[in-house]
Amino acid sequence: MAKTQEIEKISKKSRFSSAFKDLAALAFIVIVTLGLSYFFNVFIFLVEFFQKHPRSITWIDEIVTGFLVLSIGFAVFSWRRWRELKKETTERLRLQKELIKIAETKAETERIICKQLKCDIEVYKKIEEDILSRRAKANG
Repeated sequence: MAKTQEIEKISKKSRFSSAFKDLAALAFIVIVTLGLSYFFNVFIFLVEFFQKHPRSITWIDEIVTGFLVLSIGFAVFSWRRWRELKKETTERLRLQKELIKIAETKAETERIICKQLKCDIEVYKKIEEDILSRRAKANG
């Protein structure tokens, strides 16, 4: 029983999952990147390149659309894996609790059996002592 309580304490100790922390860190990095690129004009070289080479700009909308779809696809993929992981973790914790319960039951059963065997051995010792004392009386 004590082990199951320890497992529950450990699982409750972390308020946010590591996936949520990673997601928050990613959101922070994106916001910082957008802020820095806005204030420092980080991508001005792209604007200058497309002004010098106007024919290259025809592909930019396909590239941006492709990256947008790719990022949404990665987000959906990650979210689905995260859900699967949560289900598997829940199932493993349930099975672990069940195994601990089985182990505790086994230990209790073994304790009862040992106690019973010890009582049986003591009974047999008493019977043997009685037989020996009767033989000693009969012989002596």
